[in-house]
Amino acid sequence: MKKHNDSKKEEGSMVARIKKTRADKERTPVTVIGLGPMGRALARAFLKNDHPTTVWNRSPGKADDLVDRGAVLANTAVNAIEASPLVIICVLDYNAVHSIVNRSESILKGKALVNLTSDSPKQARQMSLWATEHGVNYLDGTIMTPTPTIGHSTASILYSGTKDVYQAYQSTLASLGGTASYLGPDPGRAAAYDIALLDFFWTSMNGYVHALALASTENISSQELLPYTKGIIGIMPNIMDVMAQEVDQQEYPGDGSNIASNAAGMEHIIQVAEEHRIDASMLRAAKAIAQRAIDKGYGNDGFSRLSDVLKEFSNDND
Repeated sequence: MKKHNDSKKEEGSMVARIKKTRADKERTPVTVIGLGPMGRALARAFLKNDHPTTVWNRSPGKADDLVDRGAVLANTAVNAIEASPLVIICVLDYNAVHSIVNRSESILKGKALVNLTSDSPKQARQMSLWATEHGVNYLDGTIMTPTPTIGHSTASILYSGTKDVYQAYQSTLASLGGTASYLGPDPGRAAAYDIALLDFFWTSMNGYVHALALASTENISSQELLPYTKGIIGIMPNIMDVMAQEVDQQEYPGDGSNIASNAAGMEHIIQVAEEHRIDASMLRAAKAIAQRAIDKGYGNDGFSRLSDVLKEFSNDND
């Protein structure tokens, strides 16, 4: 009986090894260009999922841990691109992207280039035109979550551009973890989401550090203020739902709160901040936009009206 059981275990182990070998052969080879913190995280995620991974970085010394994990370090960007049908590039900006791919046009032809570099929608669309002219299958993308999320369920990556490229490599890109969203054929759409969402994030972060500075001048520690700031965050989702609907429908009821009263509240904060010698330029800029709306006769409208007023700024200055 024992020999029979041992035989079954050996057979099961052999089957498992065969299946793994077959799966490894089926894994799409990937090249990752750019080994900053995010690029290294991308490469680690592909390696973790058994994709043959080639890496390259302009400056040396950033691939040691990846090589230890099984990555192949290419001597040049051209060699790195030659190694795989799918090339992921994640560098500082699109100028850096062009400095790399412009020297590799003939090698990239027929391959898939997924650009996860952050930049403007205009740059993304221009990059897509370059790719089309040179026979490169191009997909633009933006990573919406920090480096530690890559390869895990909390990652979020947005893609836009050629749908065929996204569909062909969707299972490979799934190695990066979390939620992947395809936003449509416009190659600049992912970058547009990125810019809008980062606008919201950094504006919010600046508001938070300003609040902490103001609180400290009144002997309120950041930890003491923290549960109340979290309380404000808790009410924001419902407010955001209402504002999004109002902006899309271009209807701005101010029954509950209007721009005139909002501007008065901002002025109180500005006064207290300046009494404590705290820079209030961010709030002064915000109040100036509210005042512009009031001057246009929108004082009784809801705060979401300011979305339209901001877009009218260029017309006011023509």
